[in-house]
Amino acid sequence: MEVDWLNVWVRFALYLDLMLLFGLPLFALYALRKDEREAASARCYSGYAMMAALIGLVLSVVDMAVVAKAMSGVEGYADLGGDTVAMIATETAFGIACFIRMSALLGGLIASFALAHRPTLRYRVLVACGAIALATLAWGGHGAMNEGLSGVAHLLVDIAHLLAGGAWIGALAGFLMLARMGVLAVLDRAARGFASIGTVIVGTLVTTGAVNYWFIAGMPTLERLTSPYGRILLVKLALFAAMLVMAALNRYRLGPALATASDSGAAVRALRKSFVVEALLGVAVLAIVAVLGVQSPEP
Repeated sequence: MEVDWLNVWVRFALYLDLMLLFGLPLFALYALRKDEREAASARCYSGYAMMAALIGLVLSVVDMAVVAKAMSGVEGYADLGGDTVAMIATETAFGIACFIRMSALLGGLIASFALAHRPTLRYRVLVACGAIALATLAWGGHGAMNEGLSGVAHLLVDIAHLLAGGAWIGALAGFLMLARMGVLAVLDRAARGFASIGTVIVGTLVTTGAVNYWFIAGMPTLERLTSPYGRILLVKLALFAAMLVMAALNRYRLGPALATASDSGAAVRALRKSFVVEALLGVAVLAIVAVLGVQSPEP
């Protein structure tokens, strides 16, 4: 099966961008206190989220063009007709989802500018718009392959998987930003507070991931696991397992060291390096997911 690498790259960029748009302001809501969210140093969270919304708009236009070219079967983008693009945008589930995504992104941008002096409400609006935008990606992959009640169930599971992934990616970005600022007390409190949230995120990812695989490929067999799709999936699982190891290291060793270490600077640097490794693993997982989305699960 020939892979459309432009499609893969656009999917990867959308996954990363929209997960940051959803996850970063979400992190600011549960990790920062009201006065901390209103501080000048916290504006970077909403600033990066707004930048992600703008980039998401551009990527969505590119995504529409890539999918329209693939669905219409034309040789080049110059051969795409306006009628074809309009038909895909208004008469297909993918096109309608893309329109909803762009509307949510634009609405989030406008609301963010209007709520510049109400940071908590601004973060809530960004989380809501980011959640809607991120959820629409379910209609661009295997989540839209089923019909009827099973199709609805698959989409809901896929959306939950996307949102949990966005919460984790956003948290990693948020922790990296806190570590870079060197605000030790906030970083220590956020790291301790993330323990229960992280458990929910991981539990959701594992459960929805298993159900997603069942919807896509059925019960795992040796033939399925050794197929091209299965081998790529095993790489994803290995990377995910490595992320869990890093998360456990942060939770049980590096995080608690912030409160007890004699050299707080060294403790922050060690935690920051761990977050960087975990974030790079997360980016690699998203790249694998983008490839899986264009692969057939059939052996």
